[in-house]
Amino acid sequence: LLVIAFVSYFGAKLHRPKIIAVGCVLMSLGTFLMAMPHFISGRYKIETSARSSVNSTSNLSPCPVSCVRESSVSMLVYVFLGNVLRGIGETPIQPLGISYIDDYAESKNAALYIGCVQTISIIGPVFGYLLGSLCAKIYVDIGYVDEETVNITPSDARWVGAWWLGYIIAGIITLMAAVPFWFLPKSLPVPVEKHDTSCTPEQTRFIKDSPEFMPTLKRLLKNQFFIIYLLVTIIQFNSLIGMVTYKPKYIEQHYGQSASKANFLMGVINIPAVALGMFSGGVVMMKFNLGVMGAAKFAFGTSLLGYFLSLFFFAMGCDNAKVAGITLSYAGVEGVSYQEKSLFSNCNSNCLCSGREWDPVCGQNGITYVSPCLAGCTSFSGSGKNMVFNNCRCLPLANPQPGNLTVVLGQCPRSDSCDKIFPYFLALSVLSSFIISLGGTPGFVFIQPELKSFALGIHTLATRTLAGIPAPIYFGAVIDTTCLKWGNKVCGGRGALNLIWIFTFRWKIAACSSFTLNSFFH
Repeated sequence: LLVIAFVSYFGAKLHRPKIIAVGCVLMSLGTFLMAMPHFISGRYKIETSARSSVNSTSNLSPCPVSCVRESSVSMLVYVFLGNVLRGIGETPIQPLGISYIDDYAESKNAALYIGCVQTISIIGPVFGYLLGSLCAKIYVDIGYVDEETVNITPSDARWVGAWWLGYIIAGIITLMAAVPFWFLPKSLPVPVEKHDTSCTPEQTRFIKDSPEFMPTLKRLLKNQFFIIYLLVTIIQFNSLIGMVTYKPKYIEQHYGQSASKANFLMGVINIPAVALGMFSGGVVMMKFNLGVMGAAKFAFGTSLLGYFLSLFFFAMGCDNAKVAGITLSYAGVEGVSYQEKSLFSNCNSNCLCSGREWDPVCGQNGITYVSPCLAGCTSFSGSGKNMVFNNCRCLPLANPQPGNLTVVLGQCPRSDSCDKIFPYFLALSVLSSFIISLGGTPGFVFIQPELKSFALGIHTLATRTLAGIPAPIYFGAVIDTTCLKWGNKVCGGRGALNLIWIFTFRWKIAACSSFTLNSFFH
């Protein structure tokens, strides 16, 4: 972000393909660096109460605060430096790449080519989500531990996939991508029509001959259409980035899907819809030869229609997961006001259970219990993922049944009605994503040709600074307010989000996403 404006400005004077190649190498190094914490940190410890004696479940052993703080700081250094290198390397790709193509394209085809480039840039996240889905199925410490001893599945909130593997693969691919860019020529033959209709030789030489950076910036900022477009896209990018970041989490928590499946669906359904929408927007621009006002009206109409479609998400909700002591009482009565003491009942009062652990088990009565101990179980059989807990005294309170009452590892599946709603949610998500992205292509038709590279850089700087950075932060803060049960770190402190309040989660996410409505009034 600190160098993007300067790279966009001065990069137009230099060998743009080679600058992009150097950027790819830096991105590759940064990606490898971000995978380093896995290789220098210890093995992942699962929060569980499934020990040799379920009856004697005790509180987590406290550790000095410094053990977490020192480890966290050292790992953050690698992630921070890796992101810095990736950010610097990524800087020249979009502004210099698009301007390189735009300089040697005929004017009537410019919108189509930009649409193609933006479409291709969307295909990357498709493979990224698919790769993430594959890595999420693989246990984080693969090769270091015996997977037969792991007693959780990918659908468990405590599961951690091989996140580092994706960075290794992405780093190799990025390094290979630098090779063809290095051998591209500095310039290509310019169409005669472009010289005649787009700009004069004096305009073409403007960036090369301009000795000052600030006058060029002032000239760009005086373009009212560019400022309006910049404000609108900042608002829309806040909504887009927030939803893209947390939509897999929404699918996991709301519809009971695994992280692997949520990432897979984002990759094969949502992202291609966005890519197709951006490409179609470029085709419409070329087909109807839309000018500045036509492009603005087109973007306004598609964004407004997409927003109204997204309101239907409110009607596609599921009920809260049935968790004893959190969303309903041990007697099966809903509407419990959760506190840690509500996890305890007469059926588990003599078991010395911990209320801090999250080791969910599913009972025969369809209710999830926070741990086998809190379900009142007195014995177990089997091992690993096939472990079964027996003689669970809390189950008859909600649904009296004779005989040996057992629970199995993992949360209970969602209701059938929730499974029926899920396909409609996916269909509406695809449709709204496609319609909104239709207006994403025709953004720079009002920029002077000699300023497009610089304008793209300023646009990228503004959207990443004012949308890419804050959106995940405030979306995450809002989601945290809907949490009902937090996990715990091994050495103390709050861990990952284990269980949310579904209704509150749904309307708060929708409220944050509707922030894009403000862009209509610009």
